[in-house]
Amino acid sequence: MKIATYNINSAKARSANLCQWLKENRPDIVFLQEIKCETENFLYFECESLGYKAAVLGQKSYNGVAILSQYDFEITAKNLPDMQEDTAARYIEILVHAPQLDFYAASVYAPNGCSPDKNTEKEKLAYKLRWFDCFYKRAVELYRIGVPVIIGGDFNVMMQEIDVFDADRFKGSPLYCKPVQDKIRALAFAGYHDAFRLLYPNMEGFTFWDYTANSFVTNSGLRIDYLFITAPLAERLTTCLVDKSLRVMNKPSDHTALVAEFGF
Repeated sequence: MKIATYNINSAKARSANLCQWLKENRPDIVFLQEIKCETENFLYFECESLGYKAAVLGQKSYNGVAILSQYDFEITAKNLPDMQEDTAARYIEILVHAPQLDFYAASVYAPNGCSPDKNTEKEKLAYKLRWFDCFYKRAVELYRIGVPVIIGGDFNVMMQEIDVFDADRFKGSPLYCKPVQDKIRALAFAGYHDAFRLLYPNMEGFTFWDYTANSFVTNSGLRIDYLFITAPLAERLTTCLVDKSLRVMNKPSDHTALVAEFGF
């Protein structure tokens, strides 16, 4: 079974790239972030023509998350249960009915938190921390159900120096500060494993390269996209690698896909 996460940075703008990649790689589940379209305007026909059903929580021009699945599923949450008042579309969750097993799957687009204005950044960081608290609560609830869980997406945080091309440039920012990092570390105590780091503790693993300053060519990247898995999936994890092919396509997203494979 192959599961991927990909911040597409506009489903409409990147539809051709996504469809080509789906045809060539045939992942079973794909988590998408920043689809930047309303729910009803998602690429349903294109995905269905390739054998995928779509669960979508969209938002005009901003944010938006989706899950593509070759398996049957039921939607179990749109936005975090404790943040239903939030107008930002950042979380969608399904219960997948795969031949191998049933499992929960969630696509996440965590708040960025950065701003050129320090007062605004304080407000954005406070929102980011509250969002992560609600996310953590939901992750714990899913774990306690006793069904395997995989959560993937753009978490907008680098955990250690190896995850960022220039640590000094980002230290103290909402992308690379202890209060935010602690929210991710808490997942380990709740029974979740960072799939990439589980297999490759010392590998770089960048998933994002800014459009400016020739960042991709110079490999000035960040690791901000993750797949978090519970023990039943961790025991079957065989690979978890960054697929850079999406980043070299015509008019690419500034992210690329992180792809995990599980043996059954």
